[in-house]
Amino acid sequence: MPYLETVTDISPENLSRYDAIIDVRSPAEFEDDHMPGAINLPVLSNAERARVGTIYKQESPFRANRIGGALVARNIAHHLETALADQPKSWRPLVYCWRGGMRSNAMATILSSVGWPSGVVKGGYKTWRREVVTGLDHEDRLLPIRLIDGQTGTGKTALLQAIAEAGGQVIDLEGLAHHRGSAFGDFGEEDQPAQRLFESGIWDQLRRFDLTRPVFVEAESARVGRCRVPRRLWRSMLAAPRIEVRAPADVRADFLLGAYADIIEDPARLAEALARLKGLQSGETLAAWQELAAAGSYRTLAAQLMTRHYDPLYARSRKRREDAPVEVVELESLDEVALAAAARRLLSGH
Repeated sequence: MPYLETVTDISPENLSRYDAIIDVRSPAEFEDDHMPGAINLPVLSNAERARVGTIYKQESPFRANRIGGALVARNIAHHLETALADQPKSWRPLVYCWRGGMRSNAMATILSSVGWPSGVVKGGYKTWRREVVTGLDHEDRLLPIRLIDGQTGTGKTALLQAIAEAGGQVIDLEGLAHHRGSAFGDFGEEDQPAQRLFESGIWDQLRRFDLTRPVFVEAESARVGRCRVPRRLWRSMLAAPRIEVRAPADVRADFLLGAYADIIEDPARLAEALARLKGLQSGETLAAWQELAAAGSYRTLAAQLMTRHYDPLYARSRKRREDAPVEVVELESLDEVALAAAARRLLSGH
């Protein structure tokens, strides 16, 4: 008899019992958001899902189910012959759809009939989404955030990475949002995730952390590019003690050249990023910066952007907070050795 398990516990520990988490929803649904680590093996394509939905509403639920059933069977057969063709007998998948209904049960029933012990997430994706919303929007307890703050070019993101490598708990909002949080922030070819997928990434990290220990986050605005920082995390960031990183101006300029090398190597992206500062800087200043960019005077450009744009912005934002840093990290270098040493010092104090 095929073995089919209904799964209500979606904790990381319970999910680790499965060899794969399969999202059988359409590619568009999957792209919008999905459970962490899931792979997309849709039983209906975007177009097929739209077609079946239209038939259901405009013609007949029975006809929609009949047509949809045939499409689902063909698509599952295709996955068995391709993506799942080499899975061993011991393989154990967990399947989910939107509500834990027809799509996931159809896939799981066939997989279990093959001989793979299969699970279905009760309530489907909506079970995961409820957990995310509860954890990030409805829960009022503040998180033990420690803000890594400092002027542009002080290596805050690199320091976060060093903290993580040293065993600290870190949420890299810029990494999760695929954006550096400034006019120069986009990652080029990599689009920003949908808001719900951004939130899923944050919650998946938080639910794995020990919240009796600090969680280090870079000081950001309420939005990182198009992604909004969830309510609970944002409130926690506003209330969090601030660790300020400082470095000499020449060190910061050199660091920026490396950190933004992808933009420097693309003249059109650099010109577009500078154009986004219209209204924040005079036309004369922006024209001068465009000339520096066109001439390849990138270090001079980086130094002027720091002193005339980003440093004044930073000073104004710090005045609004009206709180002194609880710790200052003075760095004469931003190389890996210096950042690793700073990370160890921060962790030893917490």
